[in-house]
Amino acid sequence: MATVNMDRLLQACITQGASDIHLVTNRAPVLRLDGQLRSLETKILGPDDTVALMKSITPERNQQELQEEGGTDFGFAFGDEARFRVAIFKQKGNVSLVLRLIPTKILSFDQIGLPKICAALCRRPRGMFLVTGPTGSGKTTTLAAMVNYINENFDRHIVTVEEPIEYYHNHKMSVINQREVGVDVPSFSEALRRVLRQDPDVIMVGELRDLETIEAAVRAAETGHLVFSTLHTTSASGTITRIIDVFPPDQQEQIRTQLSSNLMAVLSQALCPLATGKGRVAAYEFMVVTPAIANLIRENKAYRIDSSIQTGKKLGMQLLDEHLWQLYDSGKIVLEEMMAQARQPGALQDKAMTKIRAAKGTRKGRAKGKEAEAEMDELGDIFRT
Repeated sequence: MATVNMDRLLQACITQGASDIHLVTNRAPVLRLDGQLRSLETKILGPDDTVALMKSITPERNQQELQEEGGTDFGFAFGDEARFRVAIFKQKGNVSLVLRLIPTKILSFDQIGLPKICAALCRRPRGMFLVTGPTGSGKTTTLAAMVNYINENFDRHIVTVEEPIEYYHNHKMSVINQREVGVDVPSFSEALRRVLRQDPDVIMVGELRDLETIEAAVRAAETGHLVFSTLHTTSASGTITRIIDVFPPDQQEQIRTQLSSNLMAVLSQALCPLATGKGRVAAYEFMVVTPAIANLIRENKAYRIDSSIQTGKKLGMQLLDEHLWQLYDSGKIVLEEMMAQARQPGALQDKAMTKIRAAKGTRKGRAKGKEAEAEMDELGDIFRT
């Protein structure tokens, strides 16, 4: 059978709208389409195939890192069509690759469904805006949309620190410098240590990975800069707790005070497959730091933040479960997906059962109600908390 060609794999990923390509030994290439893994009808890859595919796209320095460290990450452009973020690693002595598609077109706030208040927050001169969620939840896309909004509308100096650079931004109204960890600077913490000397207005940090990086990002917000970054947390209150827990006990009171004064908002997101089976939609939890929430952070009462979010709807605030219910109730996602992503699936299960029983009371809803109730019975109490 013919040799697998990397350019054809990349083109297939773009054409079919996949998010990732997986290349491993003893299996045909695999695409992730709408969250599901789908094998391509090509030859089964052998060890020599994955090495050849790796070498066709990997710079020499990354090939050396792979040999020395057992893994490497980088980004590259596929013509003018797209960029890919690549993770290469060894398993069982063989080379494996995962390529994440990064579209060249940056989406607008409306296209990705961001709360309207995000635009107002991006106009702020200082503060910290965190975008959180699990891997693959679209955090990078959301950050790119925010940076692009500032770039198009305001004269700012924007500095990004990424590993690797994913979305490339051109100079528009703003001046933008993008620094890649491992290429332009050795670490996130080193980049942030030096960034304040570079006359920045806006700083985007790819990820708050450690204590030193978090300290530097908070300090940058405190000294009059607008800072964007990400964490792998799944709720607004959990984000606050995670940041504070990184610090030693004797510094936690200080970081609570700093966060209460400098944190602007937390946007937690999850990507859900659409009920149609094609495409995905983002579910959001959104918290704006009001004086009441700032006080809860300062007084170490993060467990009460959810209640404040529920009362802050006029600012666009909402809990993740509220948005998941809206998506399910409007038919955009299925019951099982809503419950899998929910923070309190038991409560949503009860709400769904009430809706199903009400639907069975009408002639039109009987068939759908029976079908949904059967699905609920099948799920049983697996999601109950």
